[in-house]
Amino acid sequence: MGTGPRVAFFPDSFHEVNGVAHTARNFTAYAKRRNLPMLCIRAGVPDVRGNASVTTDGSVTEVDLPRSSFSIAMEKDLSFDPLFGRYAITIARELDHFCPNLIHITGPSELGIFGAYFAWRRNIPLAASWHTNVHEYAARRSAPLAKLLPKAPQWIESGALHATSSFYRLAKVLYAPNEELCTLLERKTQRACHVMRRGVDTELFSPVRRTRSIHDGGMILGYVGRLSVEKNVALLPLLQQALDAAGIKARFCIIGHGGEEAALRQALPDADFAGVLRGEALATAYANMDLFVFPSETDTFGNVVLEALASGVPAAVTDGGGPKFIVINESTGIVRPTSAWIEAIVQLTKNRARLRSMGEAARAYATGCSWDAIFDAVLAEYPLTASTQPLTA
Repeated sequence: MGTGPRVAFFPDSFHEVNGVAHTARNFTAYAKRRNLPMLCIRAGVPDVRGNASVTTDGSVTEVDLPRSSFSIAMEKDLSFDPLFGRYAITIARELDHFCPNLIHITGPSELGIFGAYFAWRRNIPLAASWHTNVHEYAARRSAPLAKLLPKAPQWIESGALHATSSFYRLAKVLYAPNEELCTLLERKTQRACHVMRRGVDTELFSPVRRTRSIHDGGMILGYVGRLSVEKNVALLPLLQQALDAAGIKARFCIIGHGGEEAALRQALPDADFAGVLRGEALATAYANMDLFVFPSETDTFGNVVLEALASGVPAAVTDGGGPKFIVINESTGIVRPTSAWIEAIVQLTKNRARLRSMGEAARAYATGCSWDAIFDAVLAEYPLTASTQPLTA
């Protein structure tokens, strides 16, 4: 088995379709490729009898703990189980068997709470990676309260940031997807924070999967992600209206699901709503786009943006959140303030030659983003107190 710390990994999300789950799956795949010892404990798929399941694949032991029927839905495929404490004995037993010398959590979910608890209880160094701007999500979703209390979203955002950063202060070292977040976390937690970017599978996501002719008279603008308020998807119908007014023949390919889907279907009757796609179907959908549009201001990174670039598709993002660190403005796409985002896209879609040139630059940039390099850096920055020798139970 490879050398390195024995990591007990508690991801918030693993089997779902989101950035945390995507990163978690790639982290475990990296451990298998490198033959690194890892215990991955997550909320997941029950065995045939509906119970918790434990499997071993190479150097990685995977523990799936099904959430109960009392779980509180956070999204269509993501929940919080207030009864997750019933697995305390199971988790303790697996930790005893694995003997980790480092615990890594990804957020303040029931998994993250358990990970932090056992790190404290057993005096095991704790690492924590920040994946979701919970405070900004809370503020966006509380916007209707502003009609009664104008400062309510601001108070909620401030309170959520304070609570979340207090939780992350339990860790010895932090990771975040961009420099801006690292600066914020270091200020709020007084802990060292390292940039942990995302990688992309450039064999799966590739321009060669395009099935549309480049001479197709129409234009496809793509969006991939959750259809929710915090993703700023309300801009998509406004963008369609602006394109129509400019006489640009374009339609949307929208991939994903969420609470705003019904409203978007009504506002965009000609759009193609593909639902959730994975694997080659998703890769083909990306490659058939002419421009990827991502209006979110709350994403910490934007895996979908990087997947689009790898597919040879330039991206138009706002200057809020993490995607602005992925797109090289005027080279692999455009970065604009939200107020100027729609007009910039309208102008860009008038120049197909420029779009194709940006797509080539986007592909070239993405080929340099490997998961192995990212996770090599994560391991190198783990707390020095995480000995490469396992702790005794």
